[in-house]
Amino acid sequence: MVKVNPKNERIKRRFFQWLKEADGNCQSTIDNIEKAILLYEDFTRQADFVTFNSDKAIDFKKCLSRREHRGKVISLTTYHTYLRYLRKFFTWLSWQSGYRSKITLDKIKYLNIGEKEEKIATQSIPRNYPPLDYVINLAESIKISSEIDMRDRALISFTLLSGMRDKAIVTLPLGCFDEEKLIINQNPRLGVQTKFSKLILTTLLKFNDKLLDYFLEWLKHLKANKGFGSQDPLFPRSKTEKGTENLSFEPSNEVEPVFWKGTGRIRDIFKKRSQEAGLPYYPPHTFRHLAVDLAFKHCNTGEEIKAISQNFGHEHIATTLSSYANFDSNRLSGILGGMDFVKKPVKIEDEKLEKIKKILLD
Repeated sequence: MVKVNPKNERIKRRFFQWLKEADGNCQSTIDNIEKAILLYEDFTRQADFVTFNSDKAIDFKKCLSRREHRGKVISLTTYHTYLRYLRKFFTWLSWQSGYRSKITLDKIKYLNIGEKEEKIATQSIPRNYPPLDYVINLAESIKISSEIDMRDRALISFTLLSGMRDKAIVTLPLGCFDEEKLIINQNPRLGVQTKFSKLILTTLLKFNDKLLDYFLEWLKHLKANKGFGSQDPLFPRSKTEKGTENLSFEPSNEVEPVFWKGTGRIRDIFKKRSQEAGLPYYPPHTFRHLAVDLAFKHCNTGEEIKAISQNFGHEHIATTLSSYANFDSNRLSGILGGMDFVKKPVKIEDEKLEKIKKILLD
């Protein structure tokens, strides 16, 4: 077994501190970057980072491209991501005393991949997501006999109507929701864990009245019957009770004002409820894709498209379109097949058309 290199460990600690405090990265990103560095260290058998050169970069890429995970060679996307993380590390290292004269940008460039490979690695793949009827049927399939049933039905409904990421949902305090305006204040200062710690103001989208009622009924229950306050979770965890012989703890049919740790429990709920309903399982994030799809179908102007994009927390409309509006082959052919290209198109005023173009290209 190769011993850990103390010098490498010291410089890595400084780098991870810089990532967090100066570069503003979240812990999960830092963990992924650390994994890439560890792969490089394993390849070099803990060689001093100062020995990095173009030959090592080329040899490491060859080794990395053959790396297997669960019996399969890693994807080109994963390969590209590892190299991108390493470029970030060695670029930072090239600024540091004791490394500046040894690690240069021209050497770091050898950690790049080919232009064609990069296009393949970074292309957005259409995501399979459920139709609206699926979500309605899933929510309606839950027969209410406990608080847990109410919570799960409201959670499924809210996930679609808000289009929020699961990490933000599990960290959302009750006080961040304006019941009168149906606005969610995804505020990192209030504990909401959004992507890149961005402040996002999200309005619930009324795709279905029943789904909205399920959520509002849950909200009322928390306030009126449970006495939850503004700092308590909107979707709390199940209360735990001692087992029959006091040897273990089991979830009860009630909730307690405690936030979930992580997003695994949400996925467990979606799996359990879909199985009980005899429906296929769709992860919570696919509901976000459905929400974008449904919202865009109701847009008639560029201004509305921009508003929807902003509601999902995107600064640029291109982010929404590239990540969430890519259609699979069946959907794409269905849309284009239903269009009448012979019929004379509806005339759009030049001024309005230019406005739409400007918003789409912004």
